Amino acid sequence: MSETFCIASIELAGFNAAGEGQADHERRVAVSDLLDSNYFAPDGAPEGPYGVRLAIEDGRLIIDVRNLDGESLKAHVFSMGPFRGVFKDYFMICDSYHEAVRDASLAQIEAIDMGRRGVHNEGSELLRERLKGKIDVDFETARRLFTLIGALHRRAVA
Repeated sequence: MSETFCIASIELAGFNAAGEGQADHERRVAVSDLLDSNYFAPDGAPEGPYGVRLAIEDGRLIIDVRNLDGESLKAHVFSMGPFRGVFKDYFMICDSYHEAVRDASLAQIEAIDMGRRGVHNEGSELLRERLKGKIDVDFETARRLFTLIGALHRRAVA
């Protein structure tokens, strides 16, 4: 991990540290993996590492890039509109996957998991496109951020 262009801390607005269930487990793993290894280079920001606060407010994704003292360097606001279809498909296939794990054959579980990863990759690429010119991220960082944004989105629409 580059020590200059990386996320060193992340906050998800509206989440406490302890949650239960598969979605909370996936969120915690995504946070842990993100903090372990990421590439995050905000355009025009001073060198990091950075703190990042993710929030969804009024149907908009807010990515607030901060220094490690908590001072906001730049907040980026994005419409959630382009993500809605991908998240709808992603949540549906994730729910199918969790149901299949209980009683489906291994072949069925693997097929659903391949579909889940495909939709996740599609969402990650969409996120990278939306961030272009604002924040440069590698694919793995985009995947983890997509998972976290999905957790926020799911909570916002619930």
